[in-house]
Amino acid sequence: MTSKFLKAALAAILISSAAAPALAAPTQHSVSVSAASVDAAARRVAAWQLAHMDNFDYVPVTSFRKDTEAPRDWVQAAFYIGLYTFADATQDPYLTQAVLAHGQAEQWSFDHRPRHADADATGAVWIWASNRTKDPSKLGPTRSRFDAVLANPSTVSLDFEPKPAKGDPYCQARWCWSDAIFMAPPAWTALSKVTGDARYLAHADREFWATHDYLFDQVEHLYFRDSRFIARRDASGRKIFWGRGNGWAFAGLARILQDLPANHPSRPRYERVFRQMAAKIASLQGDQGYWPVSLLEPQKTPETSGTGFFVYGLAWGVNHGLLPRARYAPTIDKGWRALEAAVEPDGRLGWVQRVGVAPDQVGRDDTQLYGVGAFLLAASEVRRLGAASKGQASR
Repeated sequence: MTSKFLKAALAAILISSAAAPALAAPTQHSVSVSAASVDAAARRVAAWQLAHMDNFDYVPVTSFRKDTEAPRDWVQAAFYIGLYTFADATQDPYLTQAVLAHGQAEQWSFDHRPRHADADATGAVWIWASNRTKDPSKLGPTRSRFDAVLANPSTVSLDFEPKPAKGDPYCQARWCWSDAIFMAPPAWTALSKVTGDARYLAHADREFWATHDYLFDQVEHLYFRDSRFIARRDASGRKIFWGRGNGWAFAGLARILQDLPANHPSRPRYERVFRQMAAKIASLQGDQGYWPVSLLEPQKTPETSGTGFFVYGLAWGVNHGLLPRARYAPTIDKGWRALEAAVEPDGRLGWVQRVGVAPDQVGRDDTQLYGVGAFLLAASEVRRLGAASKGQASR
């Protein structure tokens, strides 16, 4: 995406974020950053990423380039989900147009995997675009894809181990890994909301709880990444709960709840799981404000993708009345400050654990689009808390 429009959009974003305001004075139970300072940081990060959408030399390992470059896969989908959420929060026409231009270029379509949750993720972007422009024709490929699943739903086991000689594990015809909670059910729930077709929500609800019952640890209130990790332990005998894997799940829960009808019979159960996760997540935040790559282990390095999703989910919970501000505002504030500290002067977000399936090493120069998506999601909710705190201070 290197059009004249994009260059103009980037210039406008950079001008609007050139001078970040000073931090607001903290008030009781407030987030001590202002909405304006959050916006400035997020615009710089968005501008850097949009300027590098045609150049993936920053991807640290060449084997991940195919994931990053794929315009209809989960890596870019996570970025555009964050981008449209922040565009809506700020009413930014340049960012809105960047998302719409991406969809137009991809013809609102999907990759070659008809049932994979990672490929479903981009459906959320197309659903948003259709709703934003009041153009139902943009939903055509999404409805066709999801209707095919409804016509012949998979009943394969959620065990991750069985795998053909080539290709994905058999279970990935369903949602058998924690990342899928972010990728698929929010899109299905959103499609049900915008179309009024309850079948999409019924499928999402049924499949979500199958995944939850299989992977959620009822003691730790965290998700195993997939079945391979249920019995696995680290060198010190601790259960292994991947930071970003739980970030995907926690952010996914928030996105489901956002579009789930208030009177849906499963809503109390979703809210209960969300609150259980929130309490556990808050207790695991490291001294620097980041969360560990392996949640039950001490924090060794910063990591911004999991941290971004956690800050987003916690702030979303406070903003929507599911979590008490007094308890969670300090955690959110500390997490947001950590995220800002990971942004380089040019707007490049660092300390993003690379593509993977488990806790791994991470460095300052590591970045990825999904990390930026998480950052923008967090900014969208933290700015709202900052604005509320400003109003609270003025009373």
